[in-house]
Amino acid sequence: MAYQAGRPQQTIGDSLARRVEVRRGPAARRVEALRELGAVDQAVYAAVADTPTAVLDEPVRRLSEAANRSRLWLGIAAAIALFGGRRGRRAAVEGVVAIGVTSATVNLGLKPIANRRRPDRLDPDLPTARNVPMPKSSSFPSGHAASAFAFTYAVGRQLPGLAVPMGLLAGGVAYSRVHTGVHYPGDVIVGSILGAGTATMVVAAGDRFLGRSMPRS
Repeated sequence: MAYQAGRPQQTIGDSLARRVEVRRGPAARRVEALRELGAVDQAVYAAVADTPTAVLDEPVRRLSEAANRSRLWLGIAAAIALFGGRRGRRAAVEGVVAIGVTSATVNLGLKPIANRRRPDRLDPDLPTARNVPMPKSSSFPSGHAASAFAFTYAVGRQLPGLAVPMGLLAGGVAYSRVHTGVHYPGDVIVGSILGAGTATMVVAAGDRFLGRSMPRS
């Protein structure tokens, strides 16, 4: 769904709460809990947008753009395949497959169902130094965060020494989507969980068909 500015923003919590309300009635406690989570989601986004971060804006924006179309992760995959021996090649393959499966799940399956509008960067007024092109797809869940954590999990399973730095980088990419005003925090949290979960299945399939042991080189 194309981004529409200037319209009241419905939280993903409100949307879920309405569905629960239809099934269980307005008195259900989980209805109010979902609405409160949605309010927190909006409040955290507004706090990030309202906080002046002139030094951080440029590098965070560049990090966000580097992850477009998974270019950042594909570049890392090429490097570890080239220099990481057989284990590195397996990590690269599983990481790229995890990105592909995750992207298909998020972009073709979940985003059209959720159909959440992107944040309105004019309310609050986001600094222009943070701006990246506003995607036209649904806001929920974040594809950037999902791909980041899918790749990170897959690579970290094969190359444990990279797990922490890759995790920090994936976290930075996920945060950058909120900082640049194209996602709410809830979008990137759910996207990160989905990405890691999808990568778990990809790695499990790799263990089954390729064997858990991998000779070192």
